[in-house]
Amino acid sequence: MTVWARLANRIDIMADVMHEWDERAMQSISEARFLRKVPRVFIAATYLGDGYIWGGLALGLLAFGKATDRWNVLAGFVITVANLVLVRAMKALFSRERPEDAIEEMRGRLIDAYSFPSGHATTSFGLAWLVAVSYPVPLIQAIAYALATLIALSRVMLREHYLSDVMAGAMLGTIVAASILHVFR
Repeated sequence: MTVWARLANRIDIMADVMHEWDERAMQSISEARFLRKVPRVFIAATYLGDGYIWGGLALGLLAFGKATDRWNVLAGFVITVANLVLVRAMKALFSRERPEDAIEEMRGRLIDAYSFPSGHATTSFGLAWLVAVSYPVPLIQAIAYALATLIALSRVMLREHYLSDVMAGAMLGTIVAASILHVFR
């Protein structure tokens, strides 16, 4: 067996192990008793993660904010566009199928068949980073990250994504936001 064949074999084994871990993690999260008691919260979080919460914040800052707030909205727009472009490219590259047992009523609103990385987590954590850096008030930072975490967790809870999808999305969104903010500042 060649070196490349052995390497490919090990990568396949690691991918299988990771997929099994993802399945167990998704199962544990989606069946957690304390989370199952509030399913509407997760459905609402998923819909808010479509951009409504961040768009509402942007409109509020544009209407009532200062010049720096408008600059932050522009930065948020650039971060979101960059994140969405990267998510689409990565989904096309990896072509990871969504979990098979996704909640059926959620299936009708999906815009693509692939799950890695989570676009909801990517955009939410990118914008949470922007909010946390631009508005260094602990309560504001905590709220931004709580929203991003709730949105990301909702994707796993509703079985639309595996845990690694949202973890990768959170990291990607944060890295993109930090990079773009570095250029903006």
